[in-house]
Amino acid sequence: MQHEAYRDQYATIFNNGTGVVALSISHDEAGELASWAKESGFPMLFASDTTRQVAEAYAAEGKGIGPMKNFYQRVVFVVGKDGRIAHVIRPFPALSPNGYKELETVIDSLSAKK
Repeated sequence: MQHEAYRDQYATIFNNGTGVVALSISHDEAGELASWAKESGFPMLFASDTTRQVAEAYAAEGKGIGPMKNFYQRVVFVVGKDGRIAHVIRPFPALSPNGYKELETVIDSLSAKK
């Protein structure tokens, strides 16, 4: 359900891909991730981070206990036209409409800047 919100609201949040690239990074194996994304009809890109190097570099690994000791937090980085991180939503509230509204507002704001 959480991932589908990105897909289902893609046109609205990401301006239907006009001037925007959405990239989701997961610890899942590349083949498994690609198969799942294709089968589910996702219009955005996915990358596999099985070594968790990206998660560590961008502080996206959660600090749990027991079987949830190493997990990804859902963190959204919005990169501006200059290639720099312009906005971070940490953690991203995937189950709340407010998170998607904030993301849409930030992307619209950055897209409008010249």
